[in-house]
Parts: sequence; C-alpha cells; structure tokens
Amino acid sequence: MRILFMGTPDFARSILEKLHTDGEDIVAVVTQPDKPWGRKQVLTPPPVKQYALEKNLPVYQPVTLKDGAFAEELSRIDPELIIVAAYGKILPKYILDYPKYGCINAHGSILPRWRGAAPIQHAIMAGDTVSGVTAMYMAQGLDTGDMILTVEVPITDEDDFGTLHDKLAVAGGNAMAQTIARLRDGTITREVQNDANATYAAKIENADCVIDFTKSVTEIYNQVRGLSPVPLAVTWMPDGKRLKIIAAQREICAVTAAPSTVIDIDHGTLDIACGDGILHVTQLQPEGKGRMAAADFLRGRKLSVGDVLHTPAS
Repeated sequence: MRILFMGTPDFARSILEKLHTDGEDIVAVVTQPDKPWGRKQVLTPPPVKQYALEKNLPVYQPVTLKDGAFAEELSRIDPELIIVAAYGKILPKYILDYPKYGCINAHGSILPRWRGAAPIQHAIMAGDTVSGVTAMYMAQGLDTGDMILTVEVPITDEDDFGTLHDKLAVAGGNAMAQTIARLRDGTITREVQNDANATYAAKIENADCVIDFTKSVTEIYNQVRGLSPVPLAVTWMPDGKRLKIIAAQREICAVTAAPSTVIDIDHGTLDIACGDGILHVTQLQPEGKGRMAAADFLRGRKLSVGDVLHTPAS
C-alpha cells in the first residue's frame, strides 16, 4: 500500500517512525516549511522532515495546498492512502478525494470530545482522567470525520502536557498501525460522530495562560499541568515582573489569606493562596531567567509572605 504521510511536529514524527519501522511503504512525506527557531532564529526543519531525511524518504514542503497547488506533485506520488498527523493545515478536497483508501487522521483525543488544535492541553486543563488517539477518516469539517478506532490513554495526576503528549504519540503510532492492518484484511469500520457530544479545543492563547487565583486549587493545578512545559501558566509579582509556573502541588484546605497572596516561602516551595486551598509551586521561571526550582528562586527573597500576585490589569 503506497502511503503518503503528512505531519509536522514531534507527535507526527513518532507516528511516522512507527509506520516506517513496521515496514510500511512510505512513498513520500509532506510537512510544513522550515521555520526560524530559538533566540538566534536559525532556520530549522520540522521534526518530521528531520526523520524523513535520516531515512532517505522524499520530502515535500509546499507553502500552500490551496487552488490545486500540490495537485501535480500528488499525482506523481500517487498514494493509495494518506496518513495525517498534526500537519497544521486544512487539506483541500482534491487531496481528500485522491487516495483509493482515503485520508486517515490521528487525532489526539477521544472524539468527539476535544476537536480542534489543542486537545491534549484542554483535556488536562479540564481535569479529564482519560485521553487517547482517534483514527478517523478526514472530512472537510474540523475533526468531524467518521471514526475508525480509538486507543485510550489514562491521564494521571502527575501528567502534564509534555508527558501526555509523548504517551499519545506512541498511542497514535499504534492506532495508525491497527488501522492499516484493518484496511488490509478488510475489517475496517466507520462510526459517525455524535455532534451533540462534541467539545472544542481551541488554540492556546495568551489569555489561557493567566492564572486566576480565585479559582479552585484543582483548576489552577490542572492549568499549570496542561500548559507545562510550554507555554506555561503565568502570573506577575508585585514589582510587575512576570513569573511562569512550571510545576506545582495542590492542597485543598481552608485558607484565611485572600487568593493570590503568598503565604509561605520557607519550606522549599512558593505557597500561594487559592480559592479553596494552597498551590505549592515547586518549579518556576522568573522573567528574564532560566527555569529553576522554587527553592532556589526563593533564596533570593524576591517575594515575601503577604505579597500579592496579580495580572497587569489589576
């Protein structure tokens, strides 16, 4: 089966590696153009391209797919199946309709929950206890296509975006491998999604990162986990400097201090009052500095008990 793989970030690279290692006939790879990265803005190929080059797989990086821009190349590649994983652009109808066995996407959630761009982050932030990868036929709607199968992954209290991302990348490879096997033996099925159960995982914006300490400590704890290791939940110190939270623990308890008040700095964590408990910050990143343990930051006494964290508008 001639497979064209379309994907861009590490999530997609893991799936491509699984299929290639399994011996699937990956005839070409389509990924996003190289982009500047880091402080020096060095032009850097996406992870999928890096793997493809290592394995001598043909790579295409079209700037656009619209208006038949990729039609000639697609005809030359002539895939029987297109596998898509976090490619990053909407596929036009001429691509969706081309392959004999269709276009099949690996989506990082249990559809129809968390359709959209940031399903992993939203699952953690919402307090979900299970996620997964859904193999689905692609349609012109946003993650609305018929489902083929789902590989579930539990979400533990210790998971953050980084750890769950890596677990789902492995699950995605397994989901695609199982899907191809079902295509081969003729046992593949499709299930229409129930739109009434759909939720939407919008792209993470700056506003999603701002901590509101009047919320429950569990909500804040889940926000911290869902945004770590990037882009990170954020608050501001009394001097106006930004403070990003990398990791924390939660304690549900009665608190007399007002939410966002620093209530302890002497036990290795930065303890902040929340709506119904205490957020014990263990790792953080001050503005203009690298990531560090909260204990190391607090040795400099940048904060004192009684200080109130805030947003710029407050």
